[in-house]
Amino acid sequence: MSGRDWVRFGLLGLIWGTSFLWIKIAVSEATPLVLVGFRTLSGAASLLVILAWGKRLKLTWRELKPWIGIFFVVGLFNVTIPFILISWSEKTIDSGIASILNSTTPLFTMLLAPIFLKDDGWTPAKLLGLILGFGGVVVLMLPQISTGANQNLVGYGTMLLATLSYAIAGVYSRKKTPGLAPEMQSFLQLGTATLMVWGITFCVERPINVSFTPLAWTAMLWLGILGSAVAYILYFALIHSIGPTRTTTVTFVLPLVAVILGVAFLGEQIYCQELLGGAMIVSGIMVVNLKWFQPQRIEEEPA
Repeated sequence: MSGRDWVRFGLLGLIWGTSFLWIKIAVSEATPLVLVGFRTLSGAASLLVILAWGKRLKLTWRELKPWIGIFFVVGLFNVTIPFILISWSEKTIDSGIASILNSTTPLFTMLLAPIFLKDDGWTPAKLLGLILGFGGVVVLMLPQISTGANQNLVGYGTMLLATLSYAIAGVYSRKKTPGLAPEMQSFLQLGTATLMVWGITFCVERPINVSFTPLAWTAMLWLGILGSAVAYILYFALIHSIGPTRTTTVTFVLPLVAVILGVAFLGEQIYCQELLGGAMIVSGIMVVNLKWFQPQRIEEEPA
């Protein structure tokens, strides 16, 4: 990857790595639907401001119309489904476990990408990197399993469904959305997701509770502005620069970030398994992404 891509990759890992903590805080007061509704709304509003400030709102309706259907699909699989499932799962499982299970996204992506993308097939480097990275996730998970965290099977299942949804969205986005700026892609997916989520919320939840503490509002706004708006700008830039399989290896960083945050802010102990798991995760990312492991540069595939 280029230096710019490494910066994007690192920032995305840090932002999404802390998101699970904020989700856990928010779902202690808000329902998953309301949380996701305010998250997508604040994210879409932030992107609208970014687009207006950067003077990039230049698409006419005639130019924008062909993208609407595509981004309803992207908004469904990359935002609506996984955001709701992750928020719901964190009502029953720890945020650290959720971030660990989220790291299965590259495995699903690796299985799907070669079927639909000619330029993102299996290579020895990818296989080795993914095995190392996921092995590190498993090692990180061992202390949690030993304390009985493996009992919440439903929460685990919903997290895995969320990661499958992310993988579908990553492959679909690479194939169908080249040609638009990352900011516009992020706005369209969050805008369509906002319509879907609030439509479901108004049908399912009556009345809708919005009486939250300042900390819960902070969590939802953080998740919307940084965890969605800024994060998806970085995400779409990486999808079209290095491909979905390599982009989704960013999810291997998330458990590592969660462990560091736990030690730094919650006084949690760090285990030998966590040090080993972290080293394996970093090694897996290096193998998949460093230049000398790549036979050729990934080229854009036309829609």
